[in-house]
Amino acid sequence: MKIVVIGGSGLIGSKLVQKLRQKGHEVVAASPSTGVNALTGEGLAEALRGAQVVVDVANSPSFEDTAVMNFFETSGRNLMAAEQVAGVEHHIALSVVGTERLLASGYFRAKMAQEKLIEASPIPYTIVRATQFFEFVASIAQSGTEGDTVRMPPSLIQPMASEDVAQALSEIALEPPVGGRVEIAGPVALGMDKLIDQFLRGTGDTRRVVTDPKALYFGTPVDDRSLTPGKNPRLGTTSFAQWLETAGKKQ
Repeated sequence: MKIVVIGGSGLIGSKLVQKLRQKGHEVVAASPSTGVNALTGEGLAEALRGAQVVVDVANSPSFEDTAVMNFFETSGRNLMAAEQVAGVEHHIALSVVGTERLLASGYFRAKMAQEKLIEASPIPYTIVRATQFFEFVASIAQSGTEGDTVRMPPSLIQPMASEDVAQALSEIALEPPVGGRVEIAGPVALGMDKLIDQFLRGTGDTRRVVTDPKALYFGTPVDDRSLTPGKNPRLGTTSFAQWLETAGKKQ
């Protein structure tokens, strides 16, 4: 089977490409660095020729409201049009758990716009909503830093390893389209304040976590439902402690 991974050179994409190739599939790692740009349309037609499945894991280089909306809307339209011409049978997009609950954020408004474009397309699809990656925890800590303290809400979060994200996508890419959303998450939910405290202690960071129920998540209020999956998500197997012992300490 020919599978095109949009964003194939990034954190998730590179792992996904490797896993699918190990399973014996013809995989195109499509990204601007390989001459395929979904935002401009460059190289799309050639990359998609003969493809049965497209997995879109690309992310916007800018999180500024206008730029991120332009990225997901423009690249989404270009992909949908090129896939129809190529006869793609399954479009898979990586999105975020809680997108519809975080629309105060321009990034999540852009992800919702991307999802709506996919739903409106005639191409069979699966939208895979993932919780935050372990690799993103350092950025969460930085977002709440004030001097030598990190102000974090106690709201629940259920992050997962990027390796587990790629594994789930590699399985979904070989399954029939669901015509809806699938949620994937880490094995355990815990308070964001506790997660960040564990990360700081595990990496030898001397900053101190202050629990603040009013603290924001990248400028957006959150509660226990904002960042956690609903019923029956696919769960990754890597715990945060396991990740911290290996990849986490390299950050």
